[in-house]
Amino acid sequence: MRVHYLQHVHFEGLGSIEIFLAEKGHEQTCTKLYDNGELPEIQDFDWLIVMGGPMGVHDEQIYPWLKFEKAFIKEAILAEKVVLGICLGAQLIADALGARVYRNNYREIGWFDIILSKEAENSILAKAIPPKAKVFHWHGDTFDIPSGAIPIAKSEGCPIQGFILEDRVVAFQFHLETTLRSAELLIDNCRDELDGSKYVQSENEILISAQRFSFINKIMLSVLETIDCKQ
Repeated sequence: MRVHYLQHVHFEGLGSIEIFLAEKGHEQTCTKLYDNGELPEIQDFDWLIVMGGPMGVHDEQIYPWLKFEKAFIKEAILAEKVVLGICLGAQLIADALGARVYRNNYREIGWFDIILSKEAENSILAKAIPPKAKVFHWHGDTFDIPSGAIPIAKSEGCPIQGFILEDRVVAFQFHLETTLRSAELLIDNCRDELDGSKYVQSENEILISAQRFSFINKIMLSVLETIDCKQ
């Protein structure tokens, strides 16, 4: 399996996803958009993974490559590739599918419960994601559910936490791939976003338990295994 991923900043890589890909022996390639990396040809990969970043999907004047990235994501979806997006990646997928992306009522950073949707209980993700789970969040934007997709989950601070389309396009507003080290990097580079608002936890609250990261990484593994077996 050939897996290509899009990286928007140096401090948000694959996290625990890299372990899964290595163990499976999947080929990995990457476009570092922040470093003016080139996008591959559509026929050169089977999976596309779109990672997170502090920018927004509408920041094309600041990051001109966003325009080309969104067109590339849309092309990959139309080519029936497996596409997984996380946080900004999920927002980019939503935008590529014609859904609205906008500021959420609250910034959501830290450990908060998600509740699996009724629709997702009948999807391929039903056995991979628990009905209720405390997962990691770091976002300020959200999106509408694209036409034809089903919602995955909700949280108290954000009613739309992701969607799945055709059992092969998966968008997570939350993070399951984050490790303790990648959370430390997020804090080091985006500490100014820890503003103490209603759904924003402190650095100590975020890093208090290594077991929490292990828990979400296991869910991420289950999600990847489920998608992998489906193809």
